[in-house]
Amino acid sequence: MIRFHRVLAALSAGALVLALVAGAADARPGGGSSAGSRGTRTFSAPAPTRTAPSTAAPIERSMTQPGITAPARAAAPATAGGLFNRPGGLFGGGFLGGLAAGFLGAGLLGLLFGSGLFGGLGGLASIAGLLLQIALVVLVARLIWTWWQRRSAPAYAGPAYREAPTRDAPLLREAGDLQAGGGSPSGAGSDEVSIGPADFDAFERRLGDIQAAYSNEDLAALRSHVTPEMLSYFSEDLARNASRGLVNRISDVKLAQGDLAEAWREGDTDYATVAMRFSLVDQMVERASGRVVEGEERAQEATEVWTFRRARGGEWMLSAIQQA
Repeated sequence: MIRFHRVLAALSAGALVLALVAGAADARPGGGSSAGSRGTRTFSAPAPTRTAPSTAAPIERSMTQPGITAPARAAAPATAGGLFNRPGGLFGGGFLGGLAAGFLGAGLLGLLFGSGLFGGLGGLASIAGLLLQIALVVLVARLIWTWWQRRSAPAYAGPAYREAPTRDAPLLREAGDLQAGGGSPSGAGSDEVSIGPADFDAFERRLGDIQAAYSNEDLAALRSHVTPEMLSYFSEDLARNASRGLVNRISDVKLAQGDLAEAWREGDTDYATVAMRFSLVDQMVERASGRVVEGEERAQEATEVWTFRRARGGEWMLSAIQQA
C-alpha cells in the first residue's frame, strides 16, 4: 500500500512538471491547418517536391466549392453542310442536293405535261452540262476553302501546369534560397506561367511579412499580403487569441529551403504553389503579463506548402496554406 502511494505521488509530480513546461505553440498563421483556395486545383494535391516529398494535407477550409473545374472549351458551332453533307432534306442539301432536286422537279413537270418522267430533261441537256461544270468548280473551291480553314485555325491547348520536380533535381541547401526544384521549363503557351528569381524573392518576402504582420495583429498589413479569404481566417484566429487574453508572438523567421511545385494560369489570374521549410520562434504569450504559456524561446522548424495568386501584372498574395 505504501509503495502504491509513492508511485501515485511520483506520477502526480511528473504530470505537474509536464503541465508547467510550455509546449510547442504551433499557432503561427494558419495554426497548423490547411485552408484557402487554389483556383480549380483547390481540392487537388500539389505536386511533391524535394522540400515536401510527401503529399500535402488536403484543404480543410475554403470558400471554393468542390466540383468547380476550369472553364471547358466552347463547343464548335455546327457548320452548314458542303456540297453533299448539309443535314436534313431529302438529298442532303448543298449545291448538288439542290441540283438533284431540280432534276426531279423537271421530271415531275414532264409527267404533268404528258412527256414522261424524263421528258422534261431533253431541253435542259445543255443547261445540265453547264450546271455540272459549275458544280465541279464549286466542289474544288469548297475543298480548298475547307483546307485553308483547318490550316488557319489555332490548335486548342488545355491548361498547362508546371510538372512536378524531377528526382534528378539538385537539393537546395543554401539558407534563404527559394528556387524552382527542377520542373519542366516554361514555354510560350498561353496557360503557362514563367516563375523567375524576382518571383521567388517575392515569395520569401511574403513569408516574413505575413508572419510579422500576424504577430503584430496588424490586419491592415495582412490585407496587402493575403487574399480576402485568408484575411478572414487570420482575423478569426486573432480574435480567438484575444478572447483568451493571448497574443501569438513570432520572431526570427528564416527560410531554410524551398522549391516550386506548380505554376499555372486561369483566365487573368496566375497561381504558384511553393513548398517551404523554415524556422521561427513561435510563442503564445499572455497579453497582460507577457508570460509565455505555449512555445519555447528556441526556434522550431516547419514545412508548409503555400499557394500565391496574382492578377495579371499584379503583386503575389497568399491564397492558401497546406501542411506538408
